[in-house]
Amino acid sequence: MNAERLLVHYEKIADAPDAIARLRRLILDLAVRGKLVPQDVKDEPTKGFLTPSDPAAPFELPSSWKWTGIGDQLHLLNGMAFKPTDWAGSGLPIVRIQNLNNPDAPFNFCNPEMAREQSLIDDGSFLISWSGTPGTSFGAFIWDRGPAVLNQHIFRCDFKTQAFIASFLRIAINGRLDEMIARAHGGVGLQHITKGKLEAVLIPLPPVSEQCRIVAKVDAMMALCDRLEASRAHREGMRDQLATASLGRLNAPNPETFQKDASFVFDALPSLTKRSDQIDRLRQTILNLAVCGKLVKGTTANVALVGDYRTLQNGYAFKSSWFSKTGVRLLRNANIGHGEIHWNDVVHLAEDRVPEFERFRLKDGDIVLTLDRPFIVTGTKVARVSANDLPSLLLQRVGRFVETSPGLDDDYLFLWINSPHFNAQIDPGRSNGVPHISSKQVEAAKIFVPSLAEQRRIVAQVDALMALCNRLETSLTATAATRRRLLDSLLVEALAPVEDRQRDAAE
Repeated sequence: MNAERLLVHYEKIADAPDAIARLRRLILDLAVRGKLVPQDVKDEPTKGFLTPSDPAAPFELPSSWKWTGIGDQLHLLNGMAFKPTDWAGSGLPIVRIQNLNNPDAPFNFCNPEMAREQSLIDDGSFLISWSGTPGTSFGAFIWDRGPAVLNQHIFRCDFKTQAFIASFLRIAINGRLDEMIARAHGGVGLQHITKGKLEAVLIPLPPVSEQCRIVAKVDAMMALCDRLEASRAHREGMRDQLATASLGRLNAPNPETFQKDASFVFDALPSLTKRSDQIDRLRQTILNLAVCGKLVKGTTANVALVGDYRTLQNGYAFKSSWFSKTGVRLLRNANIGHGEIHWNDVVHLAEDRVPEFERFRLKDGDIVLTLDRPFIVTGTKVARVSANDLPSLLLQRVGRFVETSPGLDDDYLFLWINSPHFNAQIDPGRSNGVPHISSKQVEAAKIFVPSLAEQRRIVAQVDALMALCNRLETSLTATAATRRRLLDSLLVEALAPVEDRQRDAAE
């Protein structure tokens, strides 16, 4: 297996979430290891301070290559520590890390007279960003947008020797970013590498003529990656448009075409849903159709208020001094997700306090609705209590539905309060900066209530469709895992030494 054959198999792995990014990384890895283009015996060997197979070398190189340190090749001159008061409306552009990573990022400007000479750059200047978020901020760049001045955290790199051409040196450094990041230090998400550590990073040094061949090959393969990325984005965009249009026709149905539209969507589900977020949108569409009487043919429903059938009972504000390591589990907002209760963060009420709070005990099948929503932007958190969750009590700001009159099936109610139709009626206020839903808001929300028999048919149909969504999601997960394993295998084989590949082929 080699790089070319990996590209032959690429269509099988193209939809892996990070396939293109990893392919770009592979190209750089092959380039800095001398595996992207063949060596030419006519090339003049390079001079460095470590031989290709030296025990201190990070990995073995072709015999005509050497190892050298960044500090042996470059003078590193840091940018200026500008303050907001130094900025001007026009003048000399100040280059920040975001200007390196994003050509469209806006510039700050300064008075040219305040810029120090060692921080000035122009077209062709070689730069290394040495601080920021690992994986996005570190790297080598060749500047091509005219006169500017560097902000701090970026080195201007002046060449000490003529051993490298700039375009290959950029590849050599970016191919060793893992080593740079490993030497960096700082807090989570924001790190930097010191000048001394950066100067000590080893980079591979091939003959100049081979550097030129490698640059040409890398440019061609990165251009291919660009095309693959654009093709994937176009494909995803078209699929999203089709899915949005198809689901939109169901959410705003035309009575004359609804059955045909619905049949198309459900027949085309595997093609319309290639990501988990698309399946989530499909689930919401199914719920919306169900509670609006569009999912089961011939459904007729009356409009009522939730409060006509159910009232909300709030939980109790238990004191922390009553908690213990054992006892009856307490249900809190943090334990409730969409449709499920999680006990990864359990608080217990001491046994001797339990009897006085029996009226707050949950029973199997109860519906629990959080009234306090600090963890999500939209949508309520609703859970059904199962026998496996018991015995439990309710904590403050968690509501419990209490039956007041017959005629509304709990399973149908559970579908309804999970649907976009319910969420569209809720306008949360804020309590101490936290979004909050009042019990009165929930009880005043309008609900479509067909006959009990019809409610149960709707629930059965939703269960069947949700099971289909679950199978699709499982299939997507399995397919993604298969693609990832194939990608991992291809990358490992592509990076294997030439002699290993020849031996495998012979076997």
